[in-house]
Amino acid sequence: QVHLVESGGGLVQAGGSLRLSCTASGRTFSSYTVGWFRQAPGKEREFVGGISWNGGNTAYAEPVKGRFTISRDYAKNTVHLQMNNLKPEDTAGYYCAAGIGRYDNWGQGTQVTVSS
Repeated sequence: QVHLVESGGGLVQAGGSLRLSCTASGRTFSSYTVGWFRQAPGKEREFVGGISWNGGNTAYAEPVKGRFTISRDYAKNTVHLQMNNLKPEDTAGYYCAAGIGRYDNWGQGTQVTVSS
């Protein structure tokens, strides 16, 4: 088990950028796949992107491809979600999750609001 804390959310204008961070406690974090999810009011939670335990593989949902990038900083036990060219439809609570085989550790989330 790891404890995950997201940070970096905020209010930004359309076209702007934000970098979210997911910082974990626990030595096993480096062995976990990490995913980012988001949930907008009245909508279901959706997968945004993920990164493998060794950072060698990433995957992104179609709406964010080419705009969002996930990376790992093993020294800081942190995974980043760099979000560029943000759109109003990216407004949501963003959550990171981690695990092996399944996402069974979740953070509390950070809010991202993109104004038009």
